[in-house]
Amino acid sequence: MQLNEAHLQNFCRTALAEDVGSGDATTLAVVPEGLETEAHFVARKECVCAGLPVVRALFGELDRKLVFMEYVKEGELCPPGTRMATVIGNARAILTGERTALNILQRLSGIATLTRQYVLALDDPHTKILDTRKTTPGMRMLEKYAVVTGGGQNHRIGLYDRIMIKDNHREMAKYAGPDSIARAVRACRAKYPRLEIEVEADSMDDVAAAADAGVEYILLDNMSDAEMVEAIKLVRGRARLEASGNITLERLPRLRGMGLDYISVGALTHSAPAVDIGLDIMN
Repeated sequence: MQLNEAHLQNFCRTALAEDVGSGDATTLAVVPEGLETEAHFVARKECVCAGLPVVRALFGELDRKLVFMEYVKEGELCPPGTRMATVIGNARAILTGERTALNILQRLSGIATLTRQYVLALDDPHTKILDTRKTTPGMRMLEKYAVVTGGGQNHRIGLYDRIMIKDNHREMAKYAGPDSIARAVRACRAKYPRLEIEVEADSMDDVAAAADAGVEYILLDNMSDAEMVEAIKLVRGRARLEASGNITLERLPRLRGMGLDYISVGALTHSAPAVDIGLDIMN
């Protein structure tokens, strides 16, 4: 997944405006104008690096004369003590951007690190780990970028790029009569013929109805291991199957080789802990 330059610029400007406001009062009062310094981003704990291009863009918004050097690649595993990047130049600009830069790098590296853990725990080349739409408002594209950097894949980006008929959609469709899944699928095909369709299934009846309706994907929602095995046999390859709900690192080895196409994990973005990364100022 590539970061869009215009989106990156807008995000950085919004983030800086939120933090800086009318000015960095402490830095403007304490740090001499024109003073230059050098600062290193250092991993305090092992992590998968993600977010350096965002940090580079952020410092570019503060002072285009700042020199930003990256020592590791995106997606690279960084042991504790790894110098990830260095920024050199105006001390006021560096100190003003410090917290926002760290927030971004710690957050995105945390997502990439957790994603790598899920991918390694599953250890199944046939089944892909996916993210969800459970992202921080305003940061979705960056967080999904971090998932890919950690070795996962993106699910739909938003409400516009795939049809997903969830339980509440099915409940609303019931007002028009029985066979709500088939009816909802037909309506979606008619209105958005170019979009693929996924149906969230809570039972074997839902799975059968979705497969018979010819959808591209079926989401097996909060099903047990045994129920998912049954669903795989029932579908017989007519749709790609995605497991979701109650997916933990401990459970993943049991799902290895089951025959699932995807496993989606909301925790990748909504519960990933920030990685401990510091910015060390050099005198």
